[in-house]
Amino acid sequence: MKVVILAGGFGTRICEESHLKPKPMLEIGGKPILWHIMKEYSYFGFYEFIICCGYKQHVIKEWFADYYLHNSDVTFDFSNGNEMTVHNNVAEPWKVTLVDTGLNTMTGGRIRRVQKYIGDETFMLTYGDGVSNVNIKDLLRFHRSHGRIATLTVTGVAQRFGVLDVSKDQQVTSFREKSMDDEARINAGYMVFEPEIFRYLKDDRTVFEKEPMARLADEGQLMAYLFDGYWQCMDTKREMDKLNELWEMGQAPWKLWDDENEAAKDIT
Repeated sequence: MKVVILAGGFGTRICEESHLKPKPMLEIGGKPILWHIMKEYSYFGFYEFIICCGYKQHVIKEWFADYYLHNSDVTFDFSNGNEMTVHNNVAEPWKVTLVDTGLNTMTGGRIRRVQKYIGDETFMLTYGDGVSNVNIKDLLRFHRSHGRIATLTVTGVAQRFGVLDVSKDQQVTSFREKSMDDEARINAGYMVFEPEIFRYLKDDRTVFEKEPMARLADEGQLMAYLFDGYWQCMDTKREMDKLNELWEMGQAPWKLWDDENEAAKDIT
């Protein structure tokens, strides 16, 4: 199953850092947050990624093109025709498709542009600026149990994002913009969709979190995977520093891949 990651935005709320590189390439512990997100998914056996690029896309493409250089010991022998030897060959079992989805394209438009790489199959989607210890295997199991088009992982945090009303049977009954009085759960990313979702995406101007989500909720096609574990976005320099501090202290809750017991890798 393919994992789509939205990594094309401008990152204006953390502009003091993102003027040099796209937000998904800002680092936690010396590795881009995008790498951390991909490690989360691969821990649960998902290795095929489609990255929706946009702003400073060349930075993302160059980082993956030089993955060995970033993660392995390398010897350059200039006396022998500039020969390069890679030691240890540190790599991941990943297949990564990097797609230029446009500089000013909205989130729904970016998803729409990668449809040809997804095909007619169930896929997962998340944002390239947040980490979590959500059990993706359980998330997928829940999605398959209800038969609807869409599943969102929803969590309760201080409100800064679009919020959801969730019924007792975990159906999302509305998807709306935040207000000062909201105490509802928010969309934390880590979503699962059936290919029918593309019928809700009109063009590059489609904001995925607005009309498509509202329509899905109105039609009873949007379900909530309730999650009370760790989730943190990286919208500000303060949040980036917080994530780095947790990493340096060896207390990063999203670092599941340190566990010796691997999750099942045969999810299809």
